[in-house]
Amino acid sequence: MLVRIVKLSLQEDKIKEFLSNFNKQKLSIRNFPGCQFLELYNDKHAKNVFFTYSYWDNEDALNNYRHSELFQGIWAVTKPMFNAKPEAWSVDKLESLV
Repeated sequence: MLVRIVKLSLQEDKIKEFLSNFNKQKLSIRNFPGCQFLELYNDKHAKNVFFTYSYWDNEDALNNYRHSELFQGIWAVTKPMFNAKPEAWSVDKLESLV
């Protein structure tokens, strides 16, 4: 399994639009083949900074999503909302305590 963490820094006046678009697309992302889990976080102190956290079967599944029409459409809407370059990490989960 691959865990993908993406940091998105938005223009303050685009937050509502971003959240609205995320709510429209979240089930399509979550139900994309290979996606096992999806969450959206908002920074506690910087209200314009968001993080997506998702689990993928493997790197191929993530890359299939990243090259899909779904992602391209979401990216086209989201990209103009940024006030800084997005950052992304693909990591392996080593431990999880529940």
